[in-house]
Amino acid sequence: MSDGRPNIDPHPLSAYVAWAGNRNKDAILKAFEELFPTKGDALEVATGAGLHINYFAPYFPNVRFQPSDYDQGTFEAIKRKRVEGDNNNVADPILIDLTAPATWPDTDERLYDVIFAINIFQVAPISIADGIAALAARLLKPAGFIAIYGPFKLDGKFTTRSNEAFDREIRAAGMPEWGLKDVRDLEREARKHGLALKRQLDLPASNFILLFARS
Repeated sequence: MSDGRPNIDPHPLSAYVAWAGNRNKDAILKAFEELFPTKGDALEVATGAGLHINYFAPYFPNVRFQPSDYDQGTFEAIKRKRVEGDNNNVADPILIDLTAPATWPDTDERLYDVIFAINIFQVAPISIADGIAALAARLLKPAGFIAIYGPFKLDGKFTTRSNEAFDREIRAAGMPEWGLKDVRDLEREARKHGLALKRQLDLPASNFILLFARS
């Protein structure tokens, strides 16, 4: 391990997730400051312990942030970070399971300018891409977009040796469907729901932000 990195553990309350979140939060924030509206509504899927959403919230005082997760065991951690940050623009977390549309919010309740997901695809099945795209097609405002952050392959190839090594390390855990996903596979799932990849932003540590919006 380098830089004091804990062993890979995707549980949202693990030391590894906290380390990874702190490592990348400023680079993501810088990109989001250029992308986010000055006011509106943003939904995070797979919020986990709430590190990112509560870190970003003070920089967007007129954006209402909605955390969500399929694991309700994370909700107290999200609320605790909200209190610590005095983030009045972070709502109570809600249950969203990307594989279970019955858990998704009603469109009559609220539509979103932004839906974002951070560091989930390397430890989740590619089918999650279909869930995110279907959710976005239902809940995004007409000019809204999805922002997905993480490491990805491109056209079946690793973009850096470090990402290839990271992929080997993840797959060594022996969990089905862990590993870096291909941008083209996410595009394919998005197209099924009328969405297209609009921009691909290069970020530090061989990561990307993928921006999807209506075709």
